[in-house]
Amino acid sequence: MPVYNGRAYLERSLPPLLERLGRDLLEVIVVDDSSIDGSRELAERMGVSVIPSGGRLGPAAARNLAARQARGDVLFWVDVDVAVHADAVEKVRRAFATSDAAAVFGSYDDRPSDPGFWSQYKNLLHHYTHQRAGEEASTFWTGCGAVRKDSFLSAGGFDASRYPRPSIEDIEFGYRLRAAGGRIRVLHDLQGTHFKRWTLAELLHTDIFQRAIPWSKLILENRYSRPDLNVRRGEGARAAVAIGIFASSVLAIGGLLPTWIPGGLLLMGAVSNLPLLSLFHRRNGPVFALGGLLFHQVYYIYSSLAFGWCCLRHWLPFGKRVRA
Repeated sequence: MPVYNGRAYLERSLPPLLERLGRDLLEVIVVDDSSIDGSRELAERMGVSVIPSGGRLGPAAARNLAARQARGDVLFWVDVDVAVHADAVEKVRRAFATSDAAAVFGSYDDRPSDPGFWSQYKNLLHHYTHQRAGEEASTFWTGCGAVRKDSFLSAGGFDASRYPRPSIEDIEFGYRLRAAGGRIRVLHDLQGTHFKRWTLAELLHTDIFQRAIPWSKLILENRYSRPDLNVRRGEGARAAVAIGIFASSVLAIGGLLPTWIPGGLLLMGAVSNLPLLSLFHRRNGPVFALGGLLFHQVYYIYSSLAFGWCCLRHWLPFGKRVRA
């Protein structure tokens, strides 16, 4: 568990793991990435092994440091703001005992702790995306995921030089692990509760600059990538509908199109995202479901713009000059 100023989370994220210590877990390791809020002292008082990073390294390098010192055969990664369910460690242990998978990962549950709109939207979308994924994955997730130590080290660990700050280091690692012949399984019943409180500004910055842009670049550069999770098949069509809603709404406001066209496209967007809309409604009611559906169209628009920009930089001559 890499930690940077995560004291507020440790009291909730460590106990489910400490309960399994000496049973299913050989050790619990916290890598303190030069926190200044007392995270290290709290983790030590709670009885876990604490490794100081020796300087701000970022989560990828911190996890690599922990992996080199870990004594177990399986590395179970858990984010500091996630409390795994009581049966999580047993599910991981059973998955490796009954399959040849090199790695497994789960999802957030559908009960995020923060009640705010942006936190509920972001976490429920993550839950939905992972729960809809197939059992075989081409990516990896460190929020609640495990990998055989020998497979992790053989694949070279996380690319800390390319991802010195939180980004898609786990996704990129998953591509390399798959390219090396390792199987990655999604365990839909392996879940944890996410405590993070999202604001709109943080959500947009994370989605665009820490996810959409680096993931788009990775897809364009990596021949082993395939449609999975947020970029699974069908998402392109839903994004096209969202762009159509926006463009037709602008034209309708200007009197250039009848208003039924954006209305019809919005209905199409609702139908194409009906399972997600149903999750929103089931967890938080109709008003949240409507707001979640509308913002989800915005999500498709800025994600598509990020991918389009990366395509231009990847394929066009001026993009090659910029990268050089």
